[in-house]
Amino acid sequence: MIISRTPYRISFFGGGTDYHTWYQKHGSAVLSTTINHYCYLHCRNLAPFFKHKSRIVWSKIEEVARHADIQHPAVNAVLEYLQFNQGIEVNHQGDLPARSGLGSSSAFTVGLLHAVYGLRGMMSSKRELACEAIHIERDILKENVGVQDQIATAYGGLNKILVHPSGDFEVTPLILPYGRAQELQDHLLLFFTGVSRTASDIAADKIKSIPNKSDELHAMRQMVDDAEKILCDGGDINRFGELLHEAWMLKRQLSSKIAPAYVDEIYAKARAAGAVGGKLLGAGGGGFMLFFVDPERKLDVCDALEELLLVPFEFESSGSQIIFYDDSHYSQMAMTRRDYRHLRNQDLEDEVPLTRERLTRLLAVE
Repeated sequence: MIISRTPYRISFFGGGTDYHTWYQKHGSAVLSTTINHYCYLHCRNLAPFFKHKSRIVWSKIEEVARHADIQHPAVNAVLEYLQFNQGIEVNHQGDLPARSGLGSSSAFTVGLLHAVYGLRGMMSSKRELACEAIHIERDILKENVGVQDQIATAYGGLNKILVHPSGDFEVTPLILPYGRAQELQDHLLLFFTGVSRTASDIAADKIKSIPNKSDELHAMRQMVDDAEKILCDGGDINRFGELLHEAWMLKRQLSSKIAPAYVDEIYAKARAAGAVGGKLLGAGGGGFMLFFVDPERKLDVCDALEELLLVPFEFESSGSQIIFYDDSHYSQMAMTRRDYRHLRNQDLEDEVPLTRERLTRLLAVE
């Protein structure tokens, strides 16, 4: 059994500049943080005692004889990409709803890559996880996605992410004055609208509009530097909230699908109750809304939005992790009699003891 834990993320500034149609010409910058709500993936080699070869548990329960028959697109793609042909059981559990603007899809892909590599006895760096998740989502699954979510969920932390026109990226943790991160966190409220949506559809509309939204995107890119300066200089934290409001006014101009009428109504209620600024997280259309509120006005905003679910959270800095690993019976349970005979004969020819480490390595080769 192996369990990966990958955090969801909140993007403050720069979202929209991380689509390849923009950053390949102009580069990109994003300011984001991961939070202490996670995507968990329990994975293990499935013993060959069942009618099905593999079992995938998500919103559905799939029991398949071939990996090609797996309906979950990311699971199918990751197993094919890694050429993982052994039987496997994958069980997904998430702290928060999927398709809600917190990078849950990328957290799933990053976490699954992490776990399946672990089943093979291999470690992956955060950069490798991010790059391979981008490749799977954008190139294999053909999703309309940017690159910030895969990077943020793999690395974890409050970071400024720079993406160069070449596609290479830098992740720089923000170095803040003592207590500044807590001060920022104390000013934030997260609400769930109750509406989930498919981000790829909204993102496709945003991507089409990019050639006509150059001024807005350049301004949104500049706001990343402005927000970094506000946090690092230790000045009036309310300027961060005001900038968040300005960024939301720009973002909602990128596509008519970003802010439905009910989102505008929620935002207006929050502002009237004391929120300085805020935004709908993710591509738009629904999901979670973030508000910047003076701590003394938080109760007023909560009362104004009492029909929404308030979600407490804290910043986290670990990124994707393997939180449980037990390799006790992986190889033995996955191995057939023919595999064992072949490995034993090969081992005798080489005159090398068949240790567990050697067995694991040979099975990986097979």
